[in-house]
Amino acid sequence: MTPELSELVGYPAAILTTIAFVPQAWKSWRTRDMSGISLPMYALFTLGVALWLTYGLIIASTPIIIGNGITLVLAAMVLWLKLDEKR
Repeated sequence: MTPELSELVGYPAAILTTIAFVPQAWKSWRTRDMSGISLPMYALFTLGVALWLTYGLIIASTPIIIGNGITLVLAAMVLWLKLDEKR
């Protein structure tokens, strides 16, 4: 696969998967209602996104770095709100 073709697939994939988390992060931030959020799921997901970001950095893939960098911030915010709720 050519680099151009892989980026043609990579950028839309990064955009769509990142945008998918915006509504949850926004609702969580706005309402502070975390009752429907699974702590184990978000902890594992956030760790997975951090590893994807690390992978993107290792292979120098801009779509992976941008998509997972933004998603990591959003997922970490939701995770932080969930952990803060437990206190």
